[in-house]
Amino acid sequence: MQRPDWAPETIDVERPSVARMYDYYLGGSHNFAADRAAARAMVAAVPEAPLMAQANRAFLRRAVQFLTAAGVRQFLDIGSGIPTVGNVHEIAQRHAPDSRVVYVDVDPVAVAHSREILAGNDGATVVQEDLRHPERILAHPDVRALLDFSQPVAVLVVAVLHFVADDDRPAEVLRTLRAALAPGSYLVLSQASDDGRDEAQRAEAEEVYKRTDNPLWVRSRAELTAFFDGFELVEPGVLWVPQWRPETPESAEDAERAVFQGGVGRLGG
Repeated sequence: MQRPDWAPETIDVERPSVARMYDYYLGGSHNFAADRAAARAMVAAVPEAPLMAQANRAFLRRAVQFLTAAGVRQFLDIGSGIPTVGNVHEIAQRHAPDSRVVYVDVDPVAVAHSREILAGNDGATVVQEDLRHPERILAHPDVRALLDFSQPVAVLVVAVLHFVADDDRPAEVLRTLRAALAPGSYLVLSQASDDGRDEAQRAEAEEVYKRTDNPLWVRSRAELTAFFDGFELVEPGVLWVPQWRPETPESAEDAERAVFQGGVGRLGG
């Protein structure tokens, strides 16, 4: 397979990447044949897959708008993926030009394209790191250069936790992040949920993602809610993402088809 000019030499273009599959669901162009084949297999198993990605991106937009209205000006987006229209810095800086955003992703393609898009933007940067190593993220010099952790920071872990196995201690990861935050900070979470899904459909989806760089770990609403330990949930709590402060009543209809559940929590004190 011919490697596109934009693809770093270090990546395996024959192995599907969840970041590039997500880009494909959103109609992006930064994906390879292996990613498209895996994404189409996922759609065959779970026809709502593109809707899931789009609903999750809409939730991200509404959450960032809420946060800027609440006065937040610092954002740490972990597992940010490949930049597409409606990324965090575009939304935040449109509403609050002094907003500062650090993107974090483990995928080298996502990081390379983030660097291209962010060139010349002094209020945003990207680092290549893994959510499963929060201490390395928090200590990274580029993170520390842009974000002041003595002031409120919004940590975004959106459409990522279903790629973090229970053995990787996601609750402990989130506690480490929480411990670094000042009062008035926020946590935004969303992930694929198995609530209301039949066992056969769940098994098919998990089988597709076993071929990728990140297997799938779906969780219930109760499990996702537990990840907000130490935070005060913002109304309306944890629910299907189209139901979180929808822009119109119609946009929240058949919300469970989006498969993702999410919410926002505030750190008191």
